[in-house]
Amino acid sequence: MFIPLKDLNPRRSYPIINTTLILVNVVVFVYQYTLPPNAFKMFMSANATIPARFPAWLSGNVPFEAAFLPLLTSMFLHAGILHIAGNMLFLWIFGDNVEDFYGHFTYLFFYLVCGVGSGLLHVLFNLNSTVPALGASGAISGVMGAYVLLYPRARVLTLVFIFLVPIPAVIILGYWFILQFLSAFSSLAVSASGGVAWWAHVGGFLLGMLITSIARSGQSTRWQSA
Repeated sequence: MFIPLKDLNPRRSYPIINTTLILVNVVVFVYQYTLPPNAFKMFMSANATIPARFPAWLSGNVPFEAAFLPLLTSMFLHAGILHIAGNMLFLWIFGDNVEDFYGHFTYLFFYLVCGVGSGLLHVLFNLNSTVPALGASGAISGVMGAYVLLYPRARVLTLVFIFLVPIPAVIILGYWFILQFLSAFSSLAVSASGGVAWWAHVGGFLLGMLITSIARSGQSTRWQSA
């Protein structure tokens, strides 16, 4: 029903990090699908987050890097063309202005922290799952959480059925978050068997809001002190 296409919020600087993140995701995606089937399966299994590896690590059956390193590497893997296209569209729309706020390298750190944090929440809710979790959705959810806090009134050009409508970001992203939360809540009674990592979306969004709220408060304090 609602497909955001472009925000009408001018940026102050070129989004070097955001653009690089998109390019890296695309390059890794292309690399994935150039691999032979067996190599593809091994690559995805080694680099995707598998929740069951965490209790296995606690019991000494899995090395630390096998459990924790995929929290980073899984952010750059995608399961198909629609998966990466949707993620990169949202990152392109909302990431540039958030990078403006944080600055280039702080934005990269913010993005990675949101991705790791969202992955850990997914693990917490699916501790016994052997289903690989992958994708940039958790980190991008953090970017969206930051955006709704920083630019709630910014207009987002949105495809609503067949019409292009400029809608405030707080409505688009608020609606998106409610859908993620309801889906995450309904998934509590279902064992993970594939599909969407709803809790990663919820966790990333809230973590992005939390970090940005703290960062914005810190900036206000510095301005007042000056």
